[in-house]
Amino acid sequence: MKALVIDDERLARKELISLLSNYQKIEIVGEAINADDAEEKIAELKPELLFLDIQMPGRNGFELLESLEIVPKVIFTTAYDEYALKAFEINALDYLLKPIRKERLDECIQKVMADRANVSQDAPRHKLGLRDQVFVKDGEKCWFVRLEEVRFFESDGNYIKVHFDNQKPMIHKSLNALDKKLDERSFFRASRKHIINLSWVESIESWFNGGLLVKMKGGEKVEVSRRQASKFKDLMSL
Repeated sequence: MKALVIDDERLARKELISLLSNYQKIEIVGEAINADDAEEKIAELKPELLFLDIQMPGRNGFELLESLEIVPKVIFTTAYDEYALKAFEINALDYLLKPIRKERLDECIQKVMADRANVSQDAPRHKLGLRDQVFVKDGEKCWFVRLEEVRFFESDGNYIKVHFDNQKPMIHKSLNALDKKLDERSFFRASRKHIINLSWVESIESWFNGGLLVKMKGGEKVEVSRRQASKFKDLMSL
């Protein structure tokens, strides 16, 4: 499993890399000294796992994650335990408090391997699919969200509401930009206002002016515009 170590302290990076050398299934493909360096190396090396310090000069670890389109699995490493609760709220794989103890790292690696065993390894894609996860930050709250959990995206001015579970945080992105990045086999542009996850469609009925009304498994109803209705019918084999 390819991993990248991100920490602004050289000794902290070296110590963690030394500890990780004891785990044959973890391959350290590189190290980064800050968020900008990490963003470049993530794009180049495509690691599956990040060991990520939170407090760094410039952008912090959360801000780095917010900038990534596809987010690898993340284990936070930091000397500040005040971040522990936030790390688990956003569903990080684990949280390591510095100085890192070998026993604690053992537990962490076991979680990584267990999580990997539960996720099918899809072939690489150029677009975001259901098994990809994204990092969503709205104010002080943030989440790791697997796209299969997102029922639909809703445009709201210059923002998008991401509907998953009982949450609907807003991200600063246009629906047109997002639409280009999503796998069309899994997501459908229903209208200028909505992109729906096809796996969450429960029922479909005719609607005004030749459009369609889709009921989602979460209970919401989303209109498919007349312009998109024919394409949607073909896609759903109606």
